[in-house]
Amino acid sequence: MSENEVKPLRWTPDPNAGYTVERRSDGGLNVCFSAVTPATLKHWREFALEHLLDSDRLTRNLYDLRAIDSLSEEAVEYAIEVNNDPSVRNIRLAVVVGNERVAQAVHEIAALTTGGVDMAVFRDMESAEAWLNRPLTLVV
Repeated sequence: MSENEVKPLRWTPDPNAGYTVERRSDGGLNVCFSAVTPATLKHWREFALEHLLDSDRLTRNLYDLRAIDSLSEEAVEYAIEVNNDPSVRNIRLAVVVGNERVAQAVHEIAALTTGGVDMAVFRDMESAEAWLNRPLTLVV
């Protein structure tokens, strides 16, 4: 795949999954969660791990968790698993949260992430986008 080619999304909407995924104009992903049910977590985990299989370039992803009141232990464990996949070395990840409970859970995920993901937590979309739009450099 050439540098200017857009990677296929390979995301299939599911009425039982409480999140949506859109391709960003910079080639990354916008992932917006409305629920973190067991069905949502299972669907997201499978999508995220499959999506990382052919990660071959530096990518900007934005996770919007503003509609989420709290993250379960299972959600935190899944996020840590995905963030520790060797392919995340190519990702700059902005997470936008709506409350301190979710911010603390995301900080816990970041602290337990040993991969090379460049991750930060924000309270508003504008700050997250500004951080994502900084020039990409190799994260490894």
